[in-house]
Amino acid sequence: MAKLSKRQKAFEGKVDPEKTYSVEESAALAKECATSKFDESIDLAFYLGVDPRHADQMVRGSVSLPHGTGKSMRVIVFCKQEEQIKAALDAGAQEAGGEELFQKVQDGWTDFDACVAAPDMMAFVGRLGKVLGPRGLMPSPKAGSVTPNVGEAVGEIMKGKIEFRVDKNANVHVAVGKASFTPEQIIENAETVISTIMKARPAACKGTYLKACTMSSTMGPGLHMDPASLTGQYK
Repeated sequence: MAKLSKRQKAFEGKVDPEKTYSVEESAALAKECATSKFDESIDLAFYLGVDPRHADQMVRGSVSLPHGTGKSMRVIVFCKQEEQIKAALDAGAQEAGGEELFQKVQDGWTDFDACVAAPDMMAFVGRLGKVLGPRGLMPSPKAGSVTPNVGEAVGEIMKGKIEFRVDKNANVHVAVGKASFTPEQIIENAETVISTIMKARPAACKGTYLKACTMSSTMGPGLHMDPASLTGQYK
C-alpha cells in the first residue's frame, strides 16, 4: 500500500472519495483544502460522452464568469487597422498589431493567456496553428475571439470571459476562481460554467453527455459531483 504524503493525510477525514458532493459543498471543501502558500486556482473538470475526433461532436465555446477568474489576463490582438489597435490597447491588451506580432508569435513567443483576431488577420493567424493550437490559444468565431470589434472582445476577456474546448480525451477543464474567493463567488462561477457546458451539448451526441464532473483546488483532492443530478439541475 502506497504511503500517504503529509498533504494527503491532511485531507483524510475531510474528503470522502466515495461520496458525491453538491456544488455548494464542493466550493466550501475546495477552499478548505487549498492550504498552499499561494492563492490556488479552483477548477472544474468535465468528462463528456462525446468523440472529439468528429467535428459534429466538438464542444467549444466561451463563458463570462460573474466574478472573473481572479487572474490578471494577458491578451494579445492580431489586427492592422489603426483604430482597432488603439481600441485593443485602450481595453487592456498586452500587445496589438499585424505582421510584426505574427512574426513574434511564430518565433515561439506565447507569454499571454488569450488571443483575439480581426477577421482580416485570420489568413496570417491560421498559419500559427502549431503554436497556438496545442495551448488552446487559437482565436475562434464561435468563441467570439474572431471579431472586428477587438476592443470589446478584449474588454470581455479582462472582465472574466474565458474560452473552453474539449480535449482529445473528451475532457474539459475550466478555472472557476481562486481559493481567496468567497464560497458564494465560486458557486456562482461554477454554476455558470456547468450550465454553459450543458447547453453546449452537440446534437450528434447520443446517450449520456455528462459522465463525470470534479471540482478541485490546484493542490487539493478532486471532489466528485453527481453527473445525473447536475444534468437535471442545469440542463
